[in-house]
Parts: sequence; C-alpha cells; structure tokens
Amino acid sequence: MEAALPEQELIETGLQDLREGRETVEALLVAIGSPRLRQRIGLELPANLPDNPERRLYDLLARDDSDSAHSRYNSFIRRLVTYESAAERAKSNSQDSQLAHD
Repeated sequence: MEAALPEQELIETGLQDLREGRETVEALLVAIGSPRLRQRIGLELPANLPDNPERRLYDLLARDDSDSAHSRYNSFIRRLVTYESAAERAKSNSQDSQLAHD
C-alpha cells in the first residue's frame, strides 16, 4: 500500500493475519469489508475468508468483555469504514490525476 491512510495499519495487520490463518479482530474486520476492499479498492485478499465474520467478531469481542462488546464492535466497524472511504478517495484522486496527465 502507498501513502498512509487512516486505519491503514489495522487493515494491513488484518491482511497479514488472514494470510497466516489467524482469527483476530483485524482479520475479521478485513473479512467483513472484503467485498468493498476487493471490488472498489482493489486489494488482493486471500480466497478463503472466515464464514460469518460479523458474528465471529462479536463473539471474539464478547469473550474479552461481554458488557462492552457491542460498542467495541461498532467502533471497529467505524474504523473499517474510515479506511474504506479514505482508500476510495485516494484511488479516485489517483485515477483523476492519471487522466489529467493523459
């Protein structure tokens, strides 16, 4: 990945965890965002992603602290969306810049 985007480290960690077969918060977030990350942003993701990553993420968070699982889940989803939005803007700006030079 190029220049640092908001939450980029979270996504990079998730990609690495998925590639290594680890089920972490970060890996499950990337799996949740996989359609947008693949199709609109162009990231290469592993072919075999966890089934039902939304539920798995919630369950993983609930194991640590069931009282705060819902709010932490929502916070992580917001961080994913922040990255996706920033990456889409960066990709769009890059494409616009290339068109201006052609």
